[in-house]
Amino acid sequence: MEGWDTSTKSALTKIPLLTTRAGPRDGAAWTQRLKEEYRALIAYTSMNKSNDNDWFRISAANPEGTRWEGTCWYVHNLRRYEFQLQFDIPVTYPATAPEIELPQLDGKTHKMYRGGKICLTVHFKPLWAKNCPRFGIAHALCLGLAPWLAAEVPILVDSGMVKHKDDEATSAES
Repeated sequence: MEGWDTSTKSALTKIPLLTTRAGPRDGAAWTQRLKEEYRALIAYTSMNKSNDNDWFRISAANPEGTRWEGTCWYVHNLRRYEFQLQFDIPVTYPATAPEIELPQLDGKTHKMYRGGKICLTVHFKPLWAKNCPRFGIAHALCLGLAPWLAAEVPILVDSGMVKHKDDEATSAES
């Protein structure tokens, strides 16, 4: 955790670590893992709300908990930019991290590939591997998606690749 800013360290220490090593093919063990995932997500969401840092909504899109969907947002220059968020839990989970997708941004940045999946290979994947099975979905959002949004959204907005919804509505009316 050396090299991380204090707010990231603080957030990470408050997200519960997971203990069950199970993936979608592991039956009852997967159900136990999903319960741990939900506990960690609830803790992370509660912490964000209490720190006035609410930035995503997510839920399982199917009863098995293998498909997740929601929204995430980033505030830049006092304007909120909101994006659809989705990912599938890989069959080799938790050994393999989920590939987080922001389909609206597909093709708008080089730090993205195959259908809007954000690039987390260099920095996040080794961290995930080192902390398997203790890391889960909440950790992927905290250490993967949050820094990616902070690095990419300002560049995308400043370059004109992403427009605020109010600007899009104004140009459509013209």
